Amino acid sequence: MKALVQRVSRASVSVNDDIVGEIGRGLVVFLGVAQGDSKEDAGYLANKVVNLRIFADEASKFALSALETRGGILIISQFTLLADSRKGRRPSFTEAAPPDLAKELYEFFVEQVRSTGLKVETGLFQEHMLVEIYNDGPVTISLESKMRK
Repeated sequence: MKALVQRVSRASVSVNDDIVGEIGRGLVVFLGVAQGDSKEDAGYLANKVVNLRIFADEASKFALSALETRGGILIISQFTLLADSRKGRRPSFTEAAPPDLAKELYEFFVEQVRSTGLKVETGLFQEHMLVEIYNDGPVTISLESKMRK
């Protein structure tokens, strides 16, 4: 499972010109579910995201997490994070989980983040979305559940 995390001053996601999720200061999480991923992977990444210390403290150092700052979290499913573009010019998505499994683990990830009490908004699974992001910093961090060992 892969997550691309961006620290934002605000963000929103729209489907068919309707805003379906928006947050103020916090994190946007693009989540890709891979073949072989499990609830353990989703739980690990959810915990990592909410505790990731990428917000500045009084000394302007990365010292605070979304939990500590009570930031919002906007979670977007994005299977393209699993793209393999090593060969040819068209990316392959064979490493991405099938839609049923991906949706189940995406929803489990969302539930895990919501259980922290933070404001959580989401996009719509398997829909074409427009995401508006005001990346603060810019700060962008890539996380992978398989890298935890």
